[in-house]
Amino acid sequence: MILHLIRHPKPVVPAGVCYGQLDLAAENPIAITSRLRAELPAGLPVWSSPLRRCAELAAALHPQPLLDQALAEMNFGEWEGRRWDDIPRQEIDAWAADVAGYVVPGGESALDLQQRALNFVSGLTVPEAVLVTHAGVIRVLMAHWQGLPADRWMDLVFDFGSCTRVVVER
Repeated sequence: MILHLIRHPKPVVPAGVCYGQLDLAAENPIAITSRLRAELPAGLPVWSSPLRRCAELAAALHPQPLLDQALAEMNFGEWEGRRWDDIPRQEIDAWAADVAGYVVPGGESALDLQQRALNFVSGLTVPEAVLVTHAGVIRVLMAHWQGLPADRWMDLVFDFGSCTRVVVER
């Protein structure tokens, strides 16, 4: 199966604020849409995170994108919408010590996110698709498919509006 993993446009959020499933507006997707349409094969099905920053881009790419919570960004629980500087240092340190397994208070771990995203992909029955999603989702999927250890996951960086093409063995 061929997947085109697209990261949403840049969200409208003050610098230094933690956001995962916080539903934020994003920059206008028109320029990104034009570029992506030129890159993507025509007629592919499009699935998207239901969060506005993804759903708006998906709707610009396809008249009827399918929204699925499994493609939402990591749930940062009690950290959502808070300034990183206001999150207790011991919590940040615990997360840094175990990026994959640490469960954010009231949220989920990166391993939880990875399992959610992998379950979604394993349920796809099409030969090729577009997934409009978030850097965290793309990161955990690509880390899995590349066999990266958890301490290397943060090395994977995806720009706003970027498209990563991957062939997934079934």
